[in-house]
Amino acid sequence: METQTIKNKETSTKVTERISGSEAIVRCLIEEDTKIIYGYPGGAIMPVYDELYKYQDKIHHVLTRHEQGATHSAQGFARISGKVGVCIATSGPGATNLITGIADAQIDSTPMVCITGQVFSHLLGSDAFQETDIVGISTPVTKWNCQVTKASDIPEVLAKAFYIAKSGRPGPVLIDITKDAQMEMFDFSYEKCTKVRSYIPIPKTAVSSVEAAAKLINGAKKPLVVWGQGVILSEAEEAFKAVIEKAGIPSAWTILGASAIPTSHPLNVGMVGMHGNYAPNVLTNECDVLIAIGMRFDDRVTGSINTYAKQAKVIHFEIDPAEIDKNVKTDVAVLGDAKVSLELLLPMLNKNTHPEWRQKFAELYAVEYEKVIKNDLYPTKEGLTMAEVLKEINIQSKGNAAIVSDVGQHQMIACRYAEFNQTKSNITSGGLGTMGFGLPAAIGAKMAAPDREVVSISGDGGYQMTIQELGTIFQQKAAVKVVVLNNDFLGMVRQWQQLFFDKRYASTEMVNPNFVAIAEGYYIKAKKVTKREELADAVAEMMASKEAYFLEVCVEKEGNVFPMIPTGASVSDIRLE
Repeated sequence: METQTIKNKETSTKVTERISGSEAIVRCLIEEDTKIIYGYPGGAIMPVYDELYKYQDKIHHVLTRHEQGATHSAQGFARISGKVGVCIATSGPGATNLITGIADAQIDSTPMVCITGQVFSHLLGSDAFQETDIVGISTPVTKWNCQVTKASDIPEVLAKAFYIAKSGRPGPVLIDITKDAQMEMFDFSYEKCTKVRSYIPIPKTAVSSVEAAAKLINGAKKPLVVWGQGVILSEAEEAFKAVIEKAGIPSAWTILGASAIPTSHPLNVGMVGMHGNYAPNVLTNECDVLIAIGMRFDDRVTGSINTYAKQAKVIHFEIDPAEIDKNVKTDVAVLGDAKVSLELLLPMLNKNTHPEWRQKFAELYAVEYEKVIKNDLYPTKEGLTMAEVLKEINIQSKGNAAIVSDVGQHQMIACRYAEFNQTKSNITSGGLGTMGFGLPAAIGAKMAAPDREVVSISGDGGYQMTIQELGTIFQQKAAVKVVVLNNDFLGMVRQWQQLFFDKRYASTEMVNPNFVAIAEGYYIKAKKVTKREELADAVAEMMASKEAYFLEVCVEKEGNVFPMIPTGASVSDIRLE
């Protein structure tokens, strides 16, 4: 391998090596401390795979069974580790199969770098075999994307990709690299990116805005915090806990914010949103100061914007200026990294406890417990409930498992009833609501955190969208615990049909296969539970397994998830039955 020393623009020296573009891609990944990537080979990316073969001792490539599985695995890896997830695919259908996962990562602020192969540059625009304009297709759902047609551009573009993906509000980046750029030889050197002109990932926090926020909080009689994933992404968990404990503020979470503080924390009053807890939803419209931290006022959280917290002064701690006043008008906007902002806020706060205000949360929780929670966790009817399964998982894991859920009724039940003792433990598809997310995301999470217990929770519908990733679990020997809550329905859609479409169950009843036989076909130990008396032992056996394990639990066919805020209704109109 030829090496040479050249002068750069600042006249300092750097050592280069003459290598191919495809080797440069792999070397760039190594420089960015990438240990695992997820992907699927094909013609336009084959030169890169040839180099990955040579660098197996430094990068472990995971062959997923579908490119969508690669993106979700990379997401699971990123969400539990806080690092950039990486996936790779060929051109055409390989690249387009990444789009759902990329869109999911964009709306859920997940750092991910996706590398796609592309046809030779002289064929671009000619409708060549497996050519698609993946840059054009992915533009709306990426934080940044770029097409590379020259090998010499690869190091700078990939360095920029990793920086943009991880910095500020994280997100997915796609780099499309033509086959001739992969094969071309050039003088390689690598320098990590630390800034991009005109890109300001973290706005500087204005002390005056923090002071204004502190003044409102100190004067509040009925303050309420709603926190989101921004607390986790900025690693602000300790600062956040210190703030709410000092000020004595009841605090509720969005589904992506779950696990930032333990479920059992006395100031943790539960989940807000469509299937959130009764007290924080109702009292959103009674608080006098609403403090939003690292969340974006999604419509599933706010219900009707026209009636949302109109009586309250609103403080919004947010890293992305585009989110300020986008959905809910704020009285004080604190731009910047959540950890920095909260650390500035802490010494400005007066110590408080708000006993009478907190008592209102306790009283409304008691109402929800009697009408909903008790019946979910300790049912008197014959059919198994989804919540009972989560209860058993909590008992066996002692609240230390990472729960990776798919999308649907089981997702809402998992978010409502899973117990979390440590951060980065609730991994789910929030903004896009991608059925099929759970199983491949659990693979990525388990590989990123092999010492943690990772449990995938899916419904029978979403599970079958990416069921082929059982092959990835088998090949990688990933000790994921896979739970399918089977009600023979697309449960969430069926619930809406029951409540709002006069029980016209159009295309929601499932005729399912033998799930246990399929798991066993992939050499994964499997069991099916149909009776309540079988559940505890089956969950205990699953959690004790050192290998992958599949558990199907047949739950009541027409069970519903309550509380529920009907679409377009006020959070005050939350239904308990």
